[in-house]
Amino acid sequence: MAKKDVFDMAKKKVGEIDLADEIFAAPIKEHLFWEAVRWQQAGSRSGTASTKGRAEIRGSTRKLFRQKGTGRARRGSMKSPLLRGGGIAFGPKPRDFSYTLPKKVRRKALACALSRRSEENALFVLDSMEMPEIKTRRVQEFMSTFGLTSALIIDQDNRALTLSGRNIKGVTVLPVQGLNVLDVLKHDNLVLTRQAVEAIEGRLK
Repeated sequence: MAKKDVFDMAKKKVGEIDLADEIFAAPIKEHLFWEAVRWQQAGSRSGTASTKGRAEIRGSTRKLFRQKGTGRARRGSMKSPLLRGGGIAFGPKPRDFSYTLPKKVRRKALACALSRRSEENALFVLDSMEMPEIKTRRVQEFMSTFGLTSALIIDQDNRALTLSGRNIKGVTVLPVQGLNVLDVLKHDNLVLTRQAVEAIEGRLK
């Protein structure tokens, strides 16, 4: 197990923590990032695009002119997809884009993402991020102290921290249950509390 320094919010070292190698020092497999991110984004698609086919267009079904003898191309009703205002041929309909990704693949992808941040020295462990009140300035001071401009902060359910960090550009605060590959890769740095590390190891081991 690798040891990692533990800091307080003023960047003062307050101890060390052992990080599980299978989660924070796993072999990085790039293709798993693509699999996990594609699965996440597919699940978040609304799938509400909808068009009307010729059977759903309001209007007469009368044939516009006779079939033969006019010298023109054959023509059906005004609902034809070839005419302006007609139905759409093979247009989109509401659908569900989500699909199932094996749990083992999701866990491995998350471990690879955590290992990538650890390898880049972009992983910080804090003893605690408890806040007595909702204060955006406190989170901004923390970011400035650690020299961070983009960070994903993971803690156990911490309402004050979540509300304090939600309006800061480049900062996302999530509970441990919401930790995901897309957000880890989207932010340059990852900040975990000691409790979060223990919960993550319990979830992925």
